[in-house]
Amino acid sequence: MSAAGADHGAPGGEEQPRVEEQPRVEGHHRVEEHHRVEEQHRVEDAAADAAQGSRLRGLAGEDFSVAETIGGVRGLVESMAPGLVFVVVFIATRELVPPLVASLAVAVLAMVLRLVARTPLTQAAGGLVGVLIGVVWAWRSGEAENYFAMGLWTNGAYAVALTVALLVGWPAVGVVVSLLKSQDFSWRTDPAQSARRARYRLATWLWVGMFVLRLAVQVPLYVNAEVAWLGTARLVMGLPLWGLTLWATWVLVREPAAAAAR
Repeated sequence: MSAAGADHGAPGGEEQPRVEEQPRVEGHHRVEEHHRVEEQHRVEDAAADAAQGSRLRGLAGEDFSVAETIGGVRGLVESMAPGLVFVVVFIATRELVPPLVASLAVAVLAMVLRLVARTPLTQAAGGLVGVLIGVVWAWRSGEAENYFAMGLWTNGAYAVALTVALLVGWPAVGVVVSLLKSQDFSWRTDPAQSARRARYRLATWLWVGMFVLRLAVQVPLYVNAEVAWLGTARLVMGLPLWGLTLWATWVLVREPAAAAAR
């Protein structure tokens, strides 16, 4: 067979019609889109799991229990005991090291007790990390009020983040409730769901107000190094105020099951 015959693939050199390759660009785009959608679903699933595992999961229930939301008496003690011990020991000694050691010991003890009982560690671990940061800041600076500094920064960050979310049309409470209930985010743009959207916005502003109120009371105490009063304000405006705000949020966002399914 001549070279030409081999090229044309037929006797006598007759040229056969060539089969054009299917364009791969469209298929490549489909694969990329598929991967993008899968990644988005993974992110949404992870966010939903995180929401379900958080204290905010009570927002999705037909009934609301403050005790269950804060982890019962044990959760209340674990959250408040380190700060309370710090304030009491500081008032008694007027020194820096004893209250730091005492509060850290309480947080570590809570963690150990959870390990021994083989109960979930999330709340105790979070409390231990917060206490450890406060201890390090206060010890390195030599100023007792810096034990509470991390909390002030955290409240400020939350206030800013929630406000930005509101301004860009993603009220955080609505996002959390949608994730908890495995709903979509059509309420953001659907005119028929304007009432729901308004309630989500109001509830989010409620949280912004809580964080701003904490800062308004506690920052002046921090600046004036009023350690005992600052610690007391942190205790009163900590978990109790948080639980009250969460309950008010639940009142705002709850709706009948039939309405929620729409």
